[in-house]
Amino acid sequence: MSQSPFRHLYTRRQIIRTSAAAAALTLTSQLWRAQAQNKEITIGFIYVGPKDDFGWNQAHAEANVGLSGLDWVKTVEEESVPETVAVEESMRAMIEQDGATVIFPTSFGYYDPHVLKVAREYPEVQFFHAGGLYIEGVHPENVGTYFGYLDEGHYINGVLAGSMTKSNRLGFIAAKPIPLVLRNINSFTLGAKSVNPDISTQVIFTGDWALPVKEAEAANSMADQGIDVLTCHVDSPKIVIETAERRGLMSCGHNTSQAALAPNGYLTGAEYDWTSVYTQFAEDIQAGKTLMNGGIPHLIRGGIKEKFIKVSPWGSAASEEAKKAGEEALAQLQAGSLVIYKGPLKDNTGKEVVPAGAEYGQRAIELESMDYLVEGVIGSTSS
Repeated sequence: MSQSPFRHLYTRRQIIRTSAAAAALTLTSQLWRAQAQNKEITIGFIYVGPKDDFGWNQAHAEANVGLSGLDWVKTVEEESVPETVAVEESMRAMIEQDGATVIFPTSFGYYDPHVLKVAREYPEVQFFHAGGLYIEGVHPENVGTYFGYLDEGHYINGVLAGSMTKSNRLGFIAAKPIPLVLRNINSFTLGAKSVNPDISTQVIFTGDWALPVKEAEAANSMADQGIDVLTCHVDSPKIVIETAERRGLMSCGHNTSQAALAPNGYLTGAEYDWTSVYTQFAEDIQAGKTLMNGGIPHLIRGGIKEKFIKVSPWGSAASEEAKKAGEEALAQLQAGSLVIYKGPLKDNTGKEVVPAGAEYGQRAIELESMDYLVEGVIGSTSS
């Protein structure tokens, strides 16, 4: 059996964990005061996969690099850390060895119980988690959560895909039928239907965030069925986009730009603008704002208007008509005037999910628990 390349780190961190809690608290308190005095902040980033995956992890890693322009920020990072107690050891090591007073654990499964547990051990360190939902009075006050409404980018993807398709058949390869994934599928479909009511979106769920073989099989299956535009929500879109390009299909990206992987078929992509988000966090912290003193909210969300999200530049495959439609929708999202979910809206079983006259803006609590696929999507949330 091969050994993990991080085994030596894990062992070292297990030893660190045995340090007395009182000593750890004293250490972090001293680090916090020293960094506040020197105006220097040490920030730790942790990724669940490789930082060059052309997807979720790379988007955060690029933002880490983006912080290099702030000479008062020092960053440390670790990639391919599983959603187990291993991430607890990674966080403890960054705090105790590297002097980090701010931690960004960027994977969904890190939050509960791992981030919550370590945050209680280090009450003067701030933990910002991508995607979790902070519960006031239940979760530690030194924990905050943030996320971007990437479905706005997928809505733009849909506008381009709906404008360009010849078959009126689009494909979406997704990991799991959880609310944030369903929201991207549905917004993509609604964007496409806004310019082309005749389209349908075939969805295939692979079952997990990184299953390259299943992703390739799904992409090839869709190509064989005559689908001519592909997009996805998996950790690394690399396989899906490369397969689409090889099969002569058009594609739209997810998480970060995959334009380099598909020079002939790339239309645009939904990207996170984490550099903007992390820079704002760093500047707030340097100014003395914290989660604990109320200067930084415990739950932060944003879309294109708030510069949490951006879209890839229009690809060479996009027609002038498609680009014009994309620019119009983008301008409305930037202005905050476009509401994606408004009634009457039915799911793909005919059930009404948004009543006539109702509008669910991006912060609507109803969208946080989305459990349906909209009319026009072929597939099931139970598949």
